[in-house]
Amino acid sequence: MKFLDQAKVYIKSGGGGAGCVSFRREKYVEYGGPDGGDGGRGGDVWAEAVDGLNTLIDYRYQQHHKAKRGGHGMGKQRTGAKGDDVILKLPVGTQIFEEDQETMVADLTEIGQRVQLASGGNGGWGNLRFKSSTNQAPRRANAGEEGEERWLWLRLKLIADAGLVGLPNAGKSTFLSAVTAATPKIADYPFTTLDPGLGVVDLGPNTRFVLADIPGLIEGAAEGAGLGHRFLGHVERCKVLLHLIDCTQDDPAGAYRTIRKELEDYSPELTERPEIVGLNKIDALNPELVADQLKQLKKVYKGKPMLISGVTGEGVREALFAIVKHLGLQAEAEADGVSEDGTWAP
Repeated sequence: MKFLDQAKVYIKSGGGGAGCVSFRREKYVEYGGPDGGDGGRGGDVWAEAVDGLNTLIDYRYQQHHKAKRGGHGMGKQRTGAKGDDVILKLPVGTQIFEEDQETMVADLTEIGQRVQLASGGNGGWGNLRFKSSTNQAPRRANAGEEGEERWLWLRLKLIADAGLVGLPNAGKSTFLSAVTAATPKIADYPFTTLDPGLGVVDLGPNTRFVLADIPGLIEGAAEGAGLGHRFLGHVERCKVLLHLIDCTQDDPAGAYRTIRKELEDYSPELTERPEIVGLNKIDALNPELVADQLKQLKKVYKGKPMLISGVTGEGVREALFAIVKHLGLQAEAEADGVSEDGTWAP
């Protein structure tokens, strides 16, 4: 299924049914009089977060969503039926904005969360409602209220515990495929990954977390350059970031500074997230060159970079346990007999 993280939809709630003008006329009934019923209420439009969805592709081909109109009132004081509701089933993590794309209507972060987007119109009164001591045979009824209508933007931000960030071709997809059952497209050219990918890392019965592969960022991504601007939003929900740097490039320190600047330009709060930095693809260079690249990286990164190879698996386990520690799952992993000294395979 194609990944789509943004869509524009038109919604309209149902109008209320019209009231009825009716009089009771039955044989052997001495007193008749008005008995027209009210119209039914129009259907509402709801948004609901459901399990099993990770794309908004359905709303690209079906943009208009209209609830049913309420039934009209009838004689014998019968009220019209309520119009059927329309429910937009959305992936968890979807944000709903007004047409200006700035005013947030709702943020669906939990399965089963429901939000009313448009309320159905009230049904009109039948002539029974207008009966009084001075008007015992009213011949008027109200039309139902019209429903609400508007355009909305749906924007999906994947919910993941940890996110993989880095320049294009930094080895993020290879790392994701090595530690999860995900099967992203992997090739030796930049921008192979065009859509975010998700995978579940399983380190034990109670030590699992969701890892997201964010498509490669480039300089100027926060201002809309390249593919990164659309996908920086997916990083917002990650609790910890694993920053992979290709050790085969000429300037690993510059690569680190580029990504950090784009994260800060997009949202300064992102730079405060726990970050794990890994020098990736160390299998492609001899130890002397790897040490030289590591020395350059340490000039701009004050922590201790990890040496990682998604192909051979070197350093992968250590990186995963570093993520687990930041997520607060370390105690559970050790309780289950899983530790950094033990053996593990995805």
